[in-house]
Amino acid sequence: MHSTDLPEQDIPQQPPAFHLKGSMLTLTTLELLSNDLTVLDNQLAEKAAQAPDFFQNAPLILALDKRQEGELPDLAELLALCRKHGLRPLAIRTEQEDELAAAAAIDLPTLPLSLARDRALPAQKPVTKAPELLPARIISTPVRSGQQIYAKNADLIVTASVSAGAELLADGHIHVYGALRGRALAGIGGNAQARIFCQQLGAELVSIAGQYKIAEDLRRIPAWGESAQISLDGEQMHIVAL
Repeated sequence: MHSTDLPEQDIPQQPPAFHLKGSMLTLTTLELLSNDLTVLDNQLAEKAAQAPDFFQNAPLILALDKRQEGELPDLAELLALCRKHGLRPLAIRTEQEDELAAAAAIDLPTLPLSLARDRALPAQKPVTKAPELLPARIISTPVRSGQQIYAKNADLIVTASVSAGAELLADGHIHVYGALRGRALAGIGGNAQARIFCQQLGAELVSIAGQYKIAEDLRRIPAWGESAQISLDGEQMHIVAL
């Protein structure tokens, strides 16, 4: 009997069907504080009405580690409630056994607290060397809608305007010598001393070290549409005209 198998060297090589690549995404975390989904529904509706563009199809992490003690809300109902307001939950953040089991029952991915940027620090932590500050990243062309620019361990300087739908991220300061209409997230590694400077404030969102304000909040301040400096004092964000 003759084998019909082709010699190994004669087997045609298939082109790769996929690539695996690392990616950095900006995700919103919803920290559930109450077990009352009716209250959550009402408050999400208010927020969505204030900033519909921000909520539309926004990827979301549901953090359950800070909710009040009591019976765990139905996760399927919680996911449906988020989707009702335009949010798109990707996973939950927890290390509680009952919450992990509830997530597994509906095939919902989970993130341990060790992956959360705002995880509580231990009482004593080893002294680590601060990351070396790199030269500022300078962008001299307009930043278009859909573009994302990240300055790792550095300041980010844009000498042109930033369109709505664009996103700037930096571990240090962000300077925009033009109109800022997209998102600007400074100090994303947790540097609360980082600041944002812009020639014309019209941003969809500004954030420093995880504290943020959306356009609906920004429009109420006198610096809206003007040159502005944005800084953080504790958890209080200060926005003043330059």
